[in-house]
Amino acid sequence: MRVLLVGAGGVGTAVTRIAARRDFLTHMVVADYDLSRAEAAVAALGEEQQARFSAFRLDASDQEAVRRALTEEHCDVLLNATDPRFVMPLFDAALAAGTHYLDMAMSLSAPHATAPYENCGVKLGDEQFAKAAEWEAAGRLALCGMGVEPGLSDVFARYAADELFDEIEEIGVRDGANLTVEGYDFAPSFSIWTTIEECLNPPVVYEKDRGWFTTAPFSEPEVFEFPEGIGPVECVNVEHEEVLLIPRWVDARRVTFKYGLGDDFIAKLKTLHELGLDSTTKVAVPGPDGRKVEVSPRDVVAACLPDPATLGDRMKGKTCAGTWVKGTKDGAAREVYLYHVVDNEWSMREYGSQAVVWQTAVNPVVALELIATGVWKSSGVLGPEALAPRPFLDLLTAYGSPWGLREER
Repeated sequence: MRVLLVGAGGVGTAVTRIAARRDFLTHMVVADYDLSRAEAAVAALGEEQQARFSAFRLDASDQEAVRRALTEEHCDVLLNATDPRFVMPLFDAALAAGTHYLDMAMSLSAPHATAPYENCGVKLGDEQFAKAAEWEAAGRLALCGMGVEPGLSDVFARYAADELFDEIEEIGVRDGANLTVEGYDFAPSFSIWTTIEECLNPPVVYEKDRGWFTTAPFSEPEVFEFPEGIGPVECVNVEHEEVLLIPRWVDARRVTFKYGLGDDFIAKLKTLHELGLDSTTKVAVPGPDGRKVEVSPRDVVAACLPDPATLGDRMKGKTCAGTWVKGTKDGAAREVYLYHVVDNEWSMREYGSQAVVWQTAVNPVVALELIATGVWKSSGVLGPEALAPRPFLDLLTAYGSPWGLREER
């Protein structure tokens, strides 16, 4: 399999380190707007692995340039490791080039114009699902939301429906960690651009008799007990793809996503919003020569914070992604939590990548291997829960990163 990886940030670099250990990969073109980042990702690999990787400068917003790169490099699939702003040009370029496509976050949402905390406007992934028929006609697969959350969490949901439950009352993705970053008062472990997008947009909830609807940010707080020593973390509703994906393929009465943020993190996000620093609308500010320069406030915030990919040596603790499921099996009530924990000390020692980006990166590599070997075969615009879960979970374990199941009662 020949892969065009677009984005050589923390997650993209982790993808290269994981994929380099797997035989299914024939060649990976590592592309980034900043060529030095792509070159650094390739240079960090061992000499034997470097023969299967090459660095390439590419503007992810230039659909035609991406299509040409896919064609000229004879790629079978495009793996999108950029932030959600670039989903649609990359998605469309892959379709135009006749290749498969994978991403870890879906096309952006837009709040309802008059009732943002009650009704959905444009939902996450709507732009991609609108083109499902074109992908089916092309006989190509666009596998969307194939990171850890969304991604592995969706695989867990499908596995629960297939093997653990007869009827499902609720599926709730629950994400928490006890990670700390030495030397920083505020240093998010994942892209602040994406974090702002997720946390300050109206969260979406699904209920079978109501469909999709929205609530206020940080609504329905609950304390969830995370495994492997992480312990209790307060979680709140956050906009996330799983709520838009799972109900399409898994029968459940209710679906939610809650993120363990903590009071301090929530307070800082609220402050950014109150000051307008979460906005992506460009504003004019004086440049070095006195002339006005247009910049996005959110991009400025991201530029002022440390790159999450560089924090691994200062981070301690574990991160947990998982799916809590409540329902019945053989007439009896059942409640389980399917989860995946990564210890930052382990991921830094084994791969040189901090836990959050490594946990995100391993899942699309597993998916690529399943596609390359023909285990996962399909076409159209699909979420991870549309495909067989057991092969994925078995292969994830074979990668040296097992998952767990906890009976809640």
